Amino acid sequence: MPTKTLQIPTADGRADAFAAYPDHGVRHPGVLLYPDAFGLRPELEDKARELAERGYYVLVPNLYYRQGPAPVIELPGHIGEEDRPAVFGRLKPLVEAHTTERILRDADAYLTFLGAQPEVGAGPVGAIGYCLGAALALRTATAHPDRVAAVAGFHPGFVVTDAPDSPHRLVGKLAAEVHLGLAEGDLTSEAIGDLHRSLDAAGVTHSIEIYPGTVHGFTMSDTDAFDASALQHHWDRLLPLLERTLSRS
Repeated sequence: MPTKTLQIPTADGRADAFAAYPDHGVRHPGVLLYPDAFGLRPELEDKARELAERGYYVLVPNLYYRQGPAPVIELPGHIGEEDRPAVFGRLKPLVEAHTTERILRDADAYLTFLGAQPEVGAGPVGAIGYCLGAALALRTATAHPDRVAAVAGFHPGFVVTDAPDSPHRLVGKLAAEVHLGLAEGDLTSEAIGDLHRSLDAAGVTHSIEIYPGTVHGFTMSDTDAFDASALQHHWDRLLPLLERTLSRS
């Protein structure tokens, strides 16, 4: 399977990225895959390869390219619970610097780049994300309803906040089908209710599901949060969503 390390031109420089796609010479639906807060690393490259094996061109950007190429901070090979406080301490300023304005500028650049790749079909794309990346996927889809037909977020963060531009307040702009797979404790019941009501009011086809027995980060095999059965459940939800919404013509 072909893979590439790429440089995406953006308004603020060049974002390094990883791409994986099938090796047969036809055009494929595009998927923009946003990493979790730990960023672009082999774990996310493996997820891109898995999706590419199912017939998609998958682009995974380095969210923190303004601070340097991935990995921007040194990560342990396996992120245990004992590692998380120190790792998050180093990540916090990177996450805080990733403002909504930057997110939207980057989304423009990522979608433009994805659509220009010769291996990518002309139809709509999917935007998926993990943790922090789920909010980025939602923001990308609300800013580009003409381009994004599917949104999936797993163990999402920052999707329901008190901010006036919280992603859940913007879903009226969506034209995509949405699935959110939550760990237990990711969102309060009140926040889940707010999210359901916002999506229902906007007429968005959606599902919000708590994956039983999981903790935040359950899809990531390089962390202590990993849950193999929940990872499979995530594929069981994600792959049919992409198949329903993205054209292979």
